[in-house]
This record gives sequence, C-alpha cells and structure tokens, in this order.
Amino acid sequence: GIHIAAPALGIAPDSPLDAAARARLSTVYFPGDKITMLPPAAIEAFTLLEGDARPALSLYLDVDATGNVIATRSVCERVPIAANLRHGDLENVFTEAALAGGPIDHRFGREIAALWRLSAQLQAARGKADAANEQQRVEYNFYVDDGRVRIVERRRGSPIDKLVAEMMIYANAEWGRALREAGLPGAFRAQTGGVARMTTVPTPHDGLGVQQYAWSSSPLRRYVDLINQRQLLALFAQQPAVYAQGAPELLSALRDFELAYDSYGEFQRMMERYWCLRWIEQTQSTALDATVVRDNLVRFDCLPLVIRVPSLRDAAAGEKVRISLSKLDFWELSVHAEHLTAPPADGTASA
Repeated sequence: GIHIAAPALGIAPDSPLDAAARARLSTVYFPGDKITMLPPAAIEAFTLLEGDARPALSLYLDVDATGNVIATRSVCERVPIAANLRHGDLENVFTEAALAGGPIDHRFGREIAALWRLSAQLQAARGKADAANEQQRVEYNFYVDDGRVRIVERRRGSPIDKLVAEMMIYANAEWGRALREAGLPGAFRAQTGGVARMTTVPTPHDGLGVQQYAWSSSPLRRYVDLINQRQLLALFAQQPAVYAQGAPELLSALRDFELAYDSYGEFQRMMERYWCLRWIEQTQSTALDATVVRDNLVRFDCLPLVIRVPSLRDAAAGEKVRISLSKLDFWELSVHAEHLTAPPADGTASA
C-alpha cells in the first residue's frame, strides 16, 4: 500500500489553518532551512510518525506474480507506522550492487526489494523503462551551520529515488483517474508540447507518460495536494464534492499556486547561488574547474553554479576549462570570471 498523511480530515475549507495554508500555498525550501506551508503543530499532528497510528489516505495495489497491477482500492484509515525510513540512510544500503547481489542488508530488505521490482514494472508500464538507463543527474545538498556552508554532491536517480518516485507517480495518476471517472474537478498537472501547467480538468502529462496527474502525495507541503485530498476523501466516502467545476475558489487557488510555486523556485535558486558564492569566499577559491554548457556559459564541476565567462571563446559544449574567480558581489549575486586554460591533469579544484 501507498499511505499519504491525511490533513484534509482536520483542516476544513475556510478554517484558520486552511487560511494559513492558502496564504503560503507551498513549503519554501532554501539552503539550510525551510518555511513550512502549515504551522509545525499541524504538521506534527498529521505526519506519519513512527510508533504511532495516524490517519492516512491509502492506495492498495493487488499485484500478480509477474508484477502487473490487477486491481486497486483506496481507503481512508488509521495506519500503524512501524518505522520512518530516512532517504539518506537507505542510499548506502539500497544500491544497484545490493539488488544484484542478493538479500539487502536491512531489516526491511525483503520488502524494499519487492517494492523495487514493482517500481520497475510501473516505470515500464508508463513507457519510461528507458529512463532507468539514463545517466544519474548530479544534485547538491546545502548545509549551513553558524554562517558556514557545506555543499555535498549527491547522485539523483539512485534506486531509492526511483522507488519513491514511481510510487508517487502511480498514486497521483491513479487518484487523478478516480477524479476523472467521477467527473470531478481537481488540481491536475499537465504537460503537452514540453509545457507544464495546472488545470482543473484531467489532461495527459506527456513527460510522465500518464493520462492524468493529480498532485495528491504531499498535502502537508502543497496546497493543491490538500485540495485534491478533499475531493478524494469526499469521493471515497460517497459524499458531495468540496469543489465544483468552475468554482472560483478552486480556480483562484490554482492560479495563485502556479505564481507562488514559480516565485518560490526562483527564490531557492537565488539562495543557492548566494551560498555558492559564500562557499567560494570561505574556501578562498581563486580558480575552479568547469564544463562548457554552450558559448561562454559554464557550469562549475563542484558547485551548482552556472555563469558566463566573457573571455571564453570558441569552446565546444562539454569542454573542460579552468576559470579564475574574483570580485564576489553578494548583492548582485555575481562573480568576475576569466578563462585561464584547460584544467590540470590532477583535477585540482581550486588554487
């Protein structure tokens, strides 16, 4: 089963808690901290906490011997939480090598392996099996302590990444299908022609390979997920829908969410750029290795920082270069960069 916290059971439309969530619309993430959509006490009340039994919206999958989903059912219930498995703790245990070599060395190793096989089947069923063979993307975690920043590289696309992603994609698509078949509006994420948008009617998401995609898996941190959970709870309880098609409060919430989500994303990118510049200052780096993106645009090999280097000319995309750094400006979030030469053979990051 896939179990999602159910704050919609206790946060009524137009209540003070709903107003607080409606005002923020999403949790905002930035290096070293976050601003939550809901007050901490509300999150604590509804989060799926280890050792407790908490209300959840559950999606159960019946799977045959070949891994095909043959039936599903959704139910609102109180779920006993045996353990909270942390993503970072699993990454070093739940690896491609461990999956290929036999039992996973974890108390839930058998269950994790079964879910992994199911996630691979779900990925193939939506026509995205080739994505499993794509090169892992590099992402960075920021840790800020007493004004100093650590930037740690991590590979996106690990087995645990893919397992969680496939379960959430399936839940969002399946619950979106339930809304579509019932003729109910919701907050759907659509993508056609490479352009993603929010809509109140079920529309295909070409990037994910699903016929509809209703964000429903994060109702504690996204307001549109809370909206969808209200619709789903009413549907499964055979009660009237909370939002009718064309309801002004639904349309305005989706419009405001899109604007806020884009703004929050831009804020996060700016804060990451700021802390990249602080890292350069703190490490006293005067030169770093980089890779050419195109023309005079480069991405540093050890930082999620992309800048233009006016003195870089006639460089091919993918070419390795060495860039000198000076004149850090934390207000403009800029740094003066000059092309030095190709990076040294030993790959030294700074000088």
